[in-house]
Amino acid sequence: MKTYKHLYPQVIAFDNLLSAFYKARKGKRLRPDVSAFEYRLESNLWQLQQALAEQSYLPGAYRHFTIHDPKTRLISAAPFPDRVVHHALCNVIEPIFEKRFITDSYACRKNKGTHRAVQRFVQFMPHNRYVLKADIKQYFPSIDHEVLLDLLANKIADPQVMNLLSKILASGRGVLRDVYDMQYFPGDDLFAVNRPRGLPIGNLTSQFLSNVYLHALDNFVKQELRVKAYIRYCDDFVLMHKDKSYLQETKQAIETFLINLRLSLHPKKTRVFPLAVGTDFLGYRIYPEYIRLRKENIKRFVHRFHRQRRLYAMKQIDLHTVTQSVNAWIGHVAHANTYRLREQLFQQLPLTPIY
Repeated sequence: MKTYKHLYPQVIAFDNLLSAFYKARKGKRLRPDVSAFEYRLESNLWQLQQALAEQSYLPGAYRHFTIHDPKTRLISAAPFPDRVVHHALCNVIEPIFEKRFITDSYACRKNKGTHRAVQRFVQFMPHNRYVLKADIKQYFPSIDHEVLLDLLANKIADPQVMNLLSKILASGRGVLRDVYDMQYFPGDDLFAVNRPRGLPIGNLTSQFLSNVYLHALDNFVKQELRVKAYIRYCDDFVLMHKDKSYLQETKQAIETFLINLRLSLHPKKTRVFPLAVGTDFLGYRIYPEYIRLRKENIKRFVHRFHRQRRLYAMKQIDLHTVTQSVNAWIGHVAHANTYRLREQLFQQLPLTPIY
């Protein structure tokens, strides 16, 4: 198995740090911490490079906030200099793993995403009758640091890069501890509760490393189980087949395999059923003949649009801001059979400015 050495000089090269800065700044240029870093850009990058070169770099404290879209999630934002380091690291090591990821893994990858995953789902449907819809229980809080570092070390043989990865993982340790329900696996003792685990939701590195972690599952499904109709988006995945009993056996095989990753399937969100009844997948409900938008998605949009209409009427936001938000939603829902729905919504919810 090929491994990669001498990666650290590429990570800390000034050109790579500068590229990482521009990526980390994208869409956040007006934030005070970003503006302050950019004001003394060259000096800040040199300091960051020196700390990395001396291996004295230590990640800072996270800023936490909660979102409700649709379920409640704790988002952890690293300080801006740390986000630059995350991009610099991913610039170098992500391509090593990216070319090994399977085609039908769609989360946080270039030229992938939810819409392409849904298109692939539709392509698989005519040749199958049943679907195994599966979800990993508490995925991000459950990711085990020791297991993850072993998976990374299969390809990365640079101790300095591995040390940096360990620091980043350690900086997020305990962030999701309060939302993790302790799970014990064969061979565990009472001290297993102290195993370092969890990736903070919000880090670029967390998105990438979560794909590395479940790449082992992808390989098992594709190479060992030989399943053709398999799609994964983060910890949400589906398998399709003509035979219901085959999928039930496959589910048991996956449950057994996931023990190696110290993960388990969500008991309420994992089941086998006919494709004909419709499958909730990535915000859509997909039927053999058509695709509908999930009701929760419509309710969230209507609630958000009502709020934007009020703000627009009071001249607190401009028409461009509202248009951008609406167009983004239309771009998402246009992948479903929603023409009449959109027509009805915008007839009922006109924009009325107050002069």
